[in-house]
Amino acid sequence: MTRPATGFGHYLRDVVYGALDGVITTMAVLAGTEGASLSMRVGLILGLANLLGDGISMGASNYLGLRSELEQTGGSVAVEAPWRHGLATVAAFILVGAAPLLAFVVSTATGWRVFPLAAVLAAATLIVAGAVRATFVGKTIVRSALEMLSVGAAAGGAAFAVGKLASALLR
Repeated sequence: MTRPATGFGHYLRDVVYGALDGVITTMAVLAGTEGASLSMRVGLILGLANLLGDGISMGASNYLGLRSELEQTGGSVAVEAPWRHGLATVAAFILVGAAPLLAFVVSTATGWRVFPLAAVLAAATLIVAGAVRATFVGKTIVRSALEMLSVGAAAGGAAFAVGKLASALLR
């Protein structure tokens, strides 16, 4: 299987990179907030700041990394349009990364606790992203979804543990 020259498949690496990191880092912010017993208001503020700041950083890093690779190997920066790859990363990061933050809206309407709802939304988002990824990489939906979900769970668990530990050490 070769990478398509155009279309969504051409940007798959960028979209998977941005989407996975977006949902994981946003959920990690909320998990660290919960682990440290901080208010979910703090989690929301940090989550929104993460979406914008880290999203821009990821897109710029992807752009500069691809541009550097092309310049090093003699590839055409104009033909490959690295800015499009950077933009795909930013867009996926912000759109998919916002999923755990939807818990704040849903919890207000339903009265459910924010953190467990955010975890469910993050997990569901990772499963859907894995299913979409599977259609492009020749893996089963279950395998691809589990790959994405396991990375997210490991990162979220680590952030929760660090929040707990840091909170205990800094009392």
